[in-house]
Amino acid sequence: MDKLLERITLNPEVCSGKPTLRNMRFTVTQVLELLASGMTHAEILEDYPYLEKEDIQACLLYAAHMADARTIVAVLHKAA
Repeated sequence: MDKLLERITLNPEVCSGKPTLRNMRFTVTQVLELLASGMTHAEILEDYPYLEKEDIQACLLYAAHMADARTIVAVLHKAA
């Protein structure tokens, strides 16, 4: 499972240092938002052919690790 996390990259020169997939300009947040909107893994992979199923798994594992943090910070809903 730790091998999956190697797909998550933190590079200050890519997407302002946000966690991305394989140093591409595709963030973990984007994948998680697509999943939260109801898209299936297959739909995401069809719409974004440069992503791989392991990328989606890596994002979910990364999110699980983040949710298991000792310190939780409230996330405020953005006003529309």
